[in-house]
Amino acid sequence: MASISLNTVIEKFGKMGEKTGWTYITIPFELAEKLYKKDKKSFRVKGTLDQLKIKGVALIPMGEGEYIMPINNEMRKALKKGKGDHLQIKIELDKEEYQLNNDLVECLQDDELASTNFYKLPRSHQNYYSKFVDAAKTDITKSKRIAQILKAMHLNMTYAEMIRSSKSD
Repeated sequence: MASISLNTVIEKFGKMGEKTGWTYITIPFELAEKLYKKDKKSFRVKGTLDQLKIKGVALIPMGEGEYIMPINNEMRKALKKGKGDHLQIKIELDKEEYQLNNDLVECLQDDELASTNFYKLPRSHQNYYSKFVDAAKTDITKSKRIAQILKAMHLNMTYAEMIRSSKSD
């Protein structure tokens, strides 16, 4: 299986639509294409960022031909790094399909409208919501996030809209 290695610098978007404030690294198109040649779509990778093991992390295509890998808060804390810091990455295609959070799936089964709206979403968007639940460190936070998702599904909110509305609450 093909893998790529790269020394890169962690960057952060200023004002960039739904990506505003995201911390990320850039993967040149030529390297990303070694992992996934099919078409210019998002795909998942696994490997290491410095010594941190990752799996199921998305590479997202950008308009200029490059890809980005978002570096979430949990990753930044584990790496003890942020914007401007150097990062050694070694990644390969992750063929394992991401499994939706079981607790979220169970709650959706009990709410027909939320379930209908959730499963209308593209799988990648369903994964955003599920990973939001997965990232909760306590059962209380997990429960709050599931309730937040169910409410968002009733209101036909996107993930970004749900997050923004929770910050204004």
